[in-house]
Amino acid sequence: MKIAVIYIALGRYGVFWKDFYKSAEKFLLKGDCKHYFVFTDNQEIYAEGNPAVHKIYREKKGWPYDTIERFDMYLSIEKELSGFDYVFFLNANAVFVKSVGREILPGAENDGLAGAVWSRPQESFTYDRNPLSTAYIPLGEGQYYFRGGMNGGTVKAFLDMARELSQNIKKDWETGIVALWHDESHLNKYFLNRKPLVLDDDYCMDACRRTWRRPGKILIRDKNSYKYGGCKYLRGESDKKITFGLALLKSFAKALCPLCPRKAWRKKLRDFYRDW
Repeated sequence: MKIAVIYIALGRYGVFWKDFYKSAEKFLLKGDCKHYFVFTDNQEIYAEGNPAVHKIYREKKGWPYDTIERFDMYLSIEKELSGFDYVFFLNANAVFVKSVGREILPGAENDGLAGAVWSRPQESFTYDRNPLSTAYIPLGEGQYYFRGGMNGGTVKAFLDMARELSQNIKKDWETGIVALWHDESHLNKYFLNRKPLVLDDDYCMDACRRTWRRPGKILIRDKNSYKYGGCKYLRGESDKKITFGLALLKSFAKALCPLCPRKAWRKKLRDFYRDW
């Protein structure tokens, strides 16, 4: 079985690549042939001399272009992907911590597609509710909320999806609309009337939610961690790295937020730990 892994490491997000690659080699589909297609503007990346690591130059355009143009990136290597059986995309800050095998490979009964879901009540699904957007999902519809950080399928099904969603995003852009959660909102709309293989949140688990009882298989590392400089630093919106002390303060604010009796103060605390 030949598997293509698509990875986007633009700007400072390149800091995540080495650990991702090493963990994928150790845990992902052991025994199968894996090739990595890395879109990056970094001059050098770890293991780029490996013939299974394909570095593809991509200019960093900033937010939100680096996410809403994601499907165009996939389509730009359509010819290279044609020789593979399956293709998967994973977020830059993903890391494998346990074995992930062929249980993630969808069949015809899944329309050739697979995606990791976020376990939460339906009423809290953050679908795009703008009826003018091609990503619109009405209230009451939708059984699952698929995360944008882990999805894939057969090469044909994956590229068919990329073509349709690329067109939808461009339609929205022409009318001044950007979907609420960009590529993730469009992905949920695409999966709505299909039967993708549903991978539980062990396959896309926020590292902060990991417990000894539920260690997860693929973790999503915290971009706001001082280890990586913080979210704004990673996006290139600031040259100031978050410090350990501030990270600790943000964690305290997050824990305090639900306990705060006043809505105005809860909002201030949320803004502090999300947006700094």
